[in-house]
Amino acid sequence: MRISEVKSTTREQRIAPHTHIKGLGLRDDGRAHAQADGFVGQESAREACGILVDLIKSKKMAGRALLLAGAPGTGKTAIALAISQELGPKVPFCPMVGSEVYSTEVKKTEVLMENFRRAIGLRIKETKEVYEGEVTELTPEEIENPLGGYGKTLAHVIIGLKTVKGTKQLKLDPSIFESIQKERVTVGDVIYIEANTGAVKRVGRSDAYATEFDLEAEEYVPLPKGEVHKKKEVVQDVSLHDLDVANARPQ
Repeated sequence: MRISEVKSTTREQRIAPHTHIKGLGLRDDGRAHAQADGFVGQESAREACGILVDLIKSKKMAGRALLLAGAPGTGKTAIALAISQELGPKVPFCPMVGSEVYSTEVKKTEVLMENFRRAIGLRIKETKEVYEGEVTELTPEEIENPLGGYGKTLAHVIIGLKTVKGTKQLKLDPSIFESIQKERVTVGDVIYIEANTGAVKRVGRSDAYATEFDLEAEEYVPLPKGEVHKKKEVVQDVSLHDLDVANARPQ
């Protein structure tokens, strides 16, 4: 019997030598520090890129590109990474090496097109009707299996949500409980549930539990304001590649 491994479709990120770069290291007047944000030297280039960042933020660089030229090791990739850091954490940055392009398995045009689409970010804003709050109760209710047998089946889930203005208890369909399990929601987490689709999103751990030594908590968030049932503007930062993957996934 022959056993072969299935290659993962997830992209493996390289451990790059530029992880210490946090920005361009500029003063308020646009002049470069001699040593700041992981940079040493290249002060003229950093000051010029600071002007470029201001142009991008003022939306005067649309449809234009920047070419950095120089010998190996002069800081071209580091400056490109610093520009993306200055523009914010939601700006995609896709470093590449020649071995990724010259591959025997994938065509060069496909590799380049995929990275181009990874580097183009979109911000999607939607107004959705949601139930949002801190989880105070999460109780699955089981009933006897209607098909017979000795096992039980999940009938519904009782979940309690709390905000600054009040609390609400909801009875959820078993399919929504599967989404809750995928998000690993527990009592004390802040979540929101879309009223139309039933999609569940874990926002973070309530800051009331900030004194606990919880190693699995990603971040602590304040208790939501307003009512539990509300209309909320949901902002998603995605790339064109993320949309391609979502559209290619079977429904």
